[in-house]
Amino acid sequence: MLKVSKNKHFTGQTSPIFSDNVAKEVRAFHKQIEGYAPTPLVSLPQLAQRLGVKTLLVKDESKRFGLNAFKVLGGSYALGRQLAEHLNVDISEIDLKTVASKLEKPLTFTTATAGNHGTGVAWAAREMGQKAVVYMPKGSPQASVNRIRGLGAECIVTDVNYDDTVRLANQTAEDNGWMLVQDTAWEGYEKIPTWISQGYMTMADEAIEQAQEKPTHVLLQAGVGAMAGGVLGYLADKLGADTFKAIIAEPSAADCIFRSGDKGEMVNVTGSLSSIMAGLACGEPNPVTWPILRDCSHSFVSVEDKVAATGMRILGNPLNGDAPVISGESGAICMGLLYLLMQEDSKEHAQALGLDEDSVVLLFSTEGDTNPDRYRRIVWEGEQAL
Repeated sequence: MLKVSKNKHFTGQTSPIFSDNVAKEVRAFHKQIEGYAPTPLVSLPQLAQRLGVKTLLVKDESKRFGLNAFKVLGGSYALGRQLAEHLNVDISEIDLKTVASKLEKPLTFTTATAGNHGTGVAWAAREMGQKAVVYMPKGSPQASVNRIRGLGAECIVTDVNYDDTVRLANQTAEDNGWMLVQDTAWEGYEKIPTWISQGYMTMADEAIEQAQEKPTHVLLQAGVGAMAGGVLGYLADKLGADTFKAIIAEPSAADCIFRSGDKGEMVNVTGSLSSIMAGLACGEPNPVTWPILRDCSHSFVSVEDKVAATGMRILGNPLNGDAPVISGESGAICMGLLYLLMQEDSKEHAQALGLDEDSVVLLFSTEGDTNPDRYRRIVWEGEQAL
């Protein structure tokens, strides 16, 4: 159920592309979007006491722009940067309300997604008066398809897995002259994925501004590592990489960062990558953010789907005095992991990670119930029980 690998390649080396100064520029862009507000940082004191840590803080991204997930931060910033570059102006000059009037005709943005990233791109394209075509891998939930189409985008479900869907979206963009907005990178395609990961720094900047204490432990979920790398890069620059322990968690069916961390170089995972954590079911690390994960993470963890399901139940059904957090499968993996680590039969792992009564733990619940039917099956009916 649980595999933990201590990072033997930690150097603490930070990156200028994920700095505190860059985060301020990114957040300034997000602040001018109508409806922007920092999402809640929820303290769970009763659960912290139950688990044996000092403080437990959960960043609730279900409140982001009414879209139930954090991904719009990356998609909107990347679209803004692309439009600024297309118009040959600085990102600070992009006004979402008027940018469409500066173009002869709308641009078409395309992407591959497990759900939340495509929703963010579709929403951002609509807000900026542009078009979006979104590709989703085989087996994607109809709820995600409907949500993307409801934002005015075309949504196409393929018959291949996520990584092959990315390749399909890239080829289609090249064939049609569209702009690819993908949250993973490869040789020759790094600028836009960098912008996307930089976009995610806004939620980390908000969290540090909101927190009363500096975290001693930050648990981050990873698919390709775009969010984990962006957030970790910011935190390492802002706080110092050696002042807290970053723990990277993934589903065991798609644990490419875990395997990469163990080896010290990027390792791909192939196959169906089947997991309830659709947003994390990615088999190829993002080379833009991989160096940060390699250099600044303390440990890498691979867990079964049941761990995320437990996290969903814990957050949605709090102890008396704590506030509920509605967290989806990909959002709750780190809560499930923390709970598992603090159980008696996992104490050796907790001790190795330095988790104790003095720990201030920061988690990011990156999505709400983006698949409501599955959420109810898991939380109400006990699907994926331990």
